[in-house]
Amino acid sequence: MVHRALALCILAAAWPAAGQETASFSQPTIASVAPASSTRLSLADQEQFLLSGGIEQVKGVRKGVTGTQRATLSDGALTHDASIQTIDESKPRYETARRLEFNFRDYWGYNVAAYRLGVMLGMDMIPPSVLRPFRAQKAAFTWWVDDVMMDEMERQKQKVSPPNMVPWNAQLHILRVFDELIANTDRNQGNVLIDNRWKLWLIDHSRAFRTSSDLHKPRSIRRCERTLLAKMRTLTLEDLQAQLNDYLTEHEIESILARRDKLVAHVEGLGPSALYDFIQK
Repeated sequence: MVHRALALCILAAAWPAAGQETASFSQPTIASVAPASSTRLSLADQEQFLLSGGIEQVKGVRKGVTGTQRATLSDGALTHDASIQTIDESKPRYETARRLEFNFRDYWGYNVAAYRLGVMLGMDMIPPSVLRPFRAQKAAFTWWVDDVMMDEMERQKQKVSPPNMVPWNAQLHILRVFDELIANTDRNQGNVLIDNRWKLWLIDHSRAFRTSSDLHKPRSIRRCERTLLAKMRTLTLEDLQAQLNDYLTEHEIESILARRDKLVAHVEGLGPSALYDFIQK
């Protein structure tokens, strides 16, 4: 019972309650998803498919407020779905029940930036996302995650416990560190997906990359995966510009490095026992 209670509440405090506005969308459960023709493509192959696959069908999704659409793509050999986001909205002042934000932006390009930064950090928890025109607009085409059992909202609703808390918690620590690095103030239960291996997938980053140099919830960072910390340390302005200039402003990129410095200092202050190794099986 202790493990079940821990599993059900460990993320709840960091996410908005049901009914509060979020930018998330959610995939259906595995039972309602047609199998992909192939799920073993390399990241480069997935990116190329997203860039060039012909669009056979487009429909809306059931959750979220960002106008996300679901498209079925095919290149003749492979048929697979992608999410499409074209949103690009800015407001000088944006207020919800949870927070007041100035210079607010909800932007499709942050999805591509999050994926590319994740690759730089050696993360395998963010589905490939590319820039591709859609109906005369720039858009993020993002790989529709395979073999999804549920999202975190459904897991908590159904009171389903992870079968192994060690890899589960290891992934949660990575999630928290990454969200602090990208200043993602909109992580919620609908945009954390769980596949049939109990691997976490982080989707919908259209409200990340804020320009604050401060960490949002530093106390939530209690541990850090060792390789992730090492790769954060190696990030340079030149490398980030090369990968992210098409999607982020100079200020947004510089803010990543400012938060990185504070994250590294925070983790170092936790001591060697805060570091751990994790390889997704």
